[in-house]
Amino acid sequence: MNQVKKTDKTFALTTPLYYVNDLPHIGSAYTTMAADVVARFQRLLGRRVLLITGTDEHGQKIERQAQSKGRSPQSFCDEMSAGFASLWELLNIQYDRFIRTTAPHHEPLVKDFFQRLWEAGDIYQGQQKGWYCVSCEEFKEERELLEGHRCPLHPNKEVEWRDEQNYFFRLSKYQEKLQALYESRPHFIQPESRRNEVLSFVNQGLQDFSISRVNLDWGFRVPVDPNQTLYVWFDALLGYVTALLEPDEEPTLENAIAKWWPINLHLIGKDILRFHTVSWPAMLMSAGLSLPEQVFVHGFLTKDGHKMGKTLGNTLDPVALVERYGSDAVRYYFLKEIEFGRDGDFNESRFINVLNADLANDLGNLLNRTLNMVKKYCAGNVPPVTNQDIPFEHPLKSIGLRLGEQVTNAYEALAFNQACEAILSLVQASNKFIDEQAPWSLYKQGQQQALEQVLYAVLESVRLAAYLLSPVIPDISSDIYQQLGFGINFHEQIETATAAPFAIHGTWGVLTNQQKLGTPQPIFKRIEPPKND
Repeated sequence: MNQVKKTDKTFALTTPLYYVNDLPHIGSAYTTMAADVVARFQRLLGRRVLLITGTDEHGQKIERQAQSKGRSPQSFCDEMSAGFASLWELLNIQYDRFIRTTAPHHEPLVKDFFQRLWEAGDIYQGQQKGWYCVSCEEFKEERELLEGHRCPLHPNKEVEWRDEQNYFFRLSKYQEKLQALYESRPHFIQPESRRNEVLSFVNQGLQDFSISRVNLDWGFRVPVDPNQTLYVWFDALLGYVTALLEPDEEPTLENAIAKWWPINLHLIGKDILRFHTVSWPAMLMSAGLSLPEQVFVHGFLTKDGHKMGKTLGNTLDPVALVERYGSDAVRYYFLKEIEFGRDGDFNESRFINVLNADLANDLGNLLNRTLNMVKKYCAGNVPPVTNQDIPFEHPLKSIGLRLGEQVTNAYEALAFNQACEAILSLVQASNKFIDEQAPWSLYKQGQQQALEQVLYAVLESVRLAAYLLSPVIPDISSDIYQQLGFGINFHEQIETATAAPFAIHGTWGVLTNQQKLGTPQPIFKRIEPPKND
């Protein structure tokens, strides 16, 4: 077994464990695409990466959903979970672990964790009275509810009044410790708007919360009381820990945290903010475990400016979108056009326009016409020009030499849109440079050396753009690299990090005339707008 020690050379991150009450929606895909981009970039930097995703499969909502379909909860979960794994494959998500909370090795670890909190005196029995949203699997305060006792996140459904004896976690005990955490580690919750939201909530005073339910069969029994079932969120959050186990390891807390813990990055949507930034760190403090480095929270997605939902008749099927346009197209639009951390919108016309402009016109045409000119004017070979032949003040080289650091900073800040825009600026500058230098005219004038320098500079700029975009559009980047004569496939992440390390390939001046250029092929075909019926 490969033993991994938690060092600067390792990076562990998670998507949420998605609730399987239905098949995955575009919001789930969005978080997972972002996580995959982070993982791919960290691998390019030479780090060993563990990307965790999976499904949260217990709770009353699942139990009721399965009953409504005449199914057992397990068979229903099996079908829904498979839908997530299938979509991740379509989207070219290279996850390392897929954890299901119904997996046999998860329950022993949950019980192990419960015992730690029990021995710390942080679990007690009490009476739970309040309004419960089954869709959220969460008690709501009266002040949070809409008119008619409706949940603000599920306004079409009324909450239910509950009055039952449960087991509670002493969240209130950890209020000052949480406040100290937020103060000492301001980047623990990002972006700043979400940090401020959590600070405001915690400063109002924390209440202990119920970690068990009665009259519920679908879930793990409370270790000290088999008449009660553990709350779905108590169980689900620990999926991040169970996922760290190696396949052949005994499922204990000590084994799980021995290699990859603490998690470097949790990526979540803002609807599950409090669970991950208040409940989760408090539970970890109680168990004596170190805390994750950061929780980054993204916004909601809309379609055509309106909230999405089946009841609203405004949906966006991620499977159909990928099957129609391809995974790279979907990945590029959502990560380039939406500032990660803020709400974003999908509009099909804009989607098509962005892809045609950026990938078909700017990047695709640049590669195609440059390779064709190399074929025509340089016998299909990379011009015999070296990096040293191009002065530092060269308009493309000067951009390229700064670009690696600029893009690294953007990726590490999860500013995917800024990374894409910076890379695209080099592509656009290259198109402008070709038009201004007019290699066809240089050829006619017999200025072969000047011609070769122009074509080399553009080819090298395309290469650098493809490399830096590979976390976002791995298929297109692989096609470009192979047409430029590199035997590198950005699907093979471990090999790619070795064959194309960022320290070399992430800067300008890598291409040499030893590369055997391939036949020019379209890397992205222009999309024709759908015809109106």
